Amino acid sequence: MSIAGNLDKVRQTLPEGVTLVAVSKFKPDEDILAAYGCGQRVFGESRAQEMRDKHSRLPDDIEWHFIGHLQTNKIKYIIPFVSLIHSIDSLHLLGEVDSQAAHHGRTVDCLLQVHISQEETKFGFTYDECREALRSLPGLHLEHVRVVGLMGMATNTDDTAVVRREFAGLKCFFDEMRPCMPEAFGVLSMGMSEDYMVAVAEGATMVRIGSMIFGQRA
Repeated sequence: MSIAGNLDKVRQTLPEGVTLVAVSKFKPDEDILAAYGCGQRVFGESRAQEMRDKHSRLPDDIEWHFIGHLQTNKIKYIIPFVSLIHSIDSLHLLGEVDSQAAHHGRTVDCLLQVHISQEETKFGFTYDECREALRSLPGLHLEHVRVVGLMGMATNTDDTAVVRREFAGLKCFFDEMRPCMPEAFGVLSMGMSEDYMVAVAEGATMVRIGSMIFGQRA
């Protein structure tokens, strides 16, 4: 099936109010333009330089989301234009984003990444660390970042019960913290091609889908 067909198929499964991030990492410009031609405007990348280069070549009205592990020395490549950073995994990183956003006269929306999976290789705050980080934000006076929600990646497993439990846990934590946060705190980014339907059922407001739209990596 074509990218247009794949995109339509995915869209039909998403309830109103769930934002689709088309994960275009490692994909050529023509694939992104095929999705763009079908009205897709939100794209996700996981490598800073690749995202910078694509931004320079592709239409200006694309919303670029950074979804990979972000190193402080790579912030400079994306800070002038990034719409949302999904993967803030430390207050130090958040502070660096704030500092560089200030240089560009921007306020950048960010999500705190919570480690919900059983895999040690994944990044993120523990629930306790995230709770403490969110509570400490007002005292940090970061004026050029806005924490608008949370992101989580479930364990890569065929056991749907495990995945559901992890997503449900993050939604529960999100609901716990939301009353303590500013009104903009409303994004729950969870779910990828393999598990997004479970994520949506458990309350995701944003899903990150690549292979179901663009096909598997060659």
